[in-house]
Amino acid sequence: MKKQNVRDLIFEAGMNSFHGMGFNACSVQDITSAAGVPKGSFYNHFDSKEALGAEIVDRYRENSKLAVLLADQSVAPGRRLQEYFTALNQRYGKSQFARGCLLGNFGMELSDQSELIREHTAAAFAQWSSELESVVAEAQAAGEMPDELSAAELASFLLNSWEGAVMRAKIDKSRTPLDIFMKFALAPYL
Repeated sequence: MKKQNVRDLIFEAGMNSFHGMGFNACSVQDITSAAGVPKGSFYNHFDSKEALGAEIVDRYRENSKLAVLLADQSVAPGRRLQEYFTALNQRYGKSQFARGCLLGNFGMELSDQSELIREHTAAAFAQWSSELESVVAEAQAAGEMPDELSAAELASFLLNSWEGAVMRAKIDKSRTPLDIFMKFALAPYL
């Protein structure tokens, strides 16, 4: 088994620390301690905590393991949307809803503090919405979803509604907001 390099250790520790503690509550010392590396090694690999945060946002979306559910052409598009959001809800339930969505957390915490992270987070949300838009368009073409609204608008509605439900689930420490999302955002159409 290949040993992780220091940069990867810092990256993973940073992502876990930011996701668990929040960006502002987490120091470079917290990250390097979690990575088990000297604090000085952080700056050998990242210019700043903000630069690490922006890279985490980029890789978080690029490495989304659940995106394969949206791309699976062997499953009807409406069913893909249901399976995708069900899988997302299960992922966030594993932490007892304490962590929320990293992108949503960064968006809420940092949009007015870090233009770099705000730009990367906005781009990640745009990419995510585009992925959903493709499946919504397929569902509309198959007659599974109404076409009175554009696929882009429906995809944006789904993503925005889901992010709100995740935030509420985090606040309430309950899956109920995610269940309500599934009931009202997807069930009427599919």
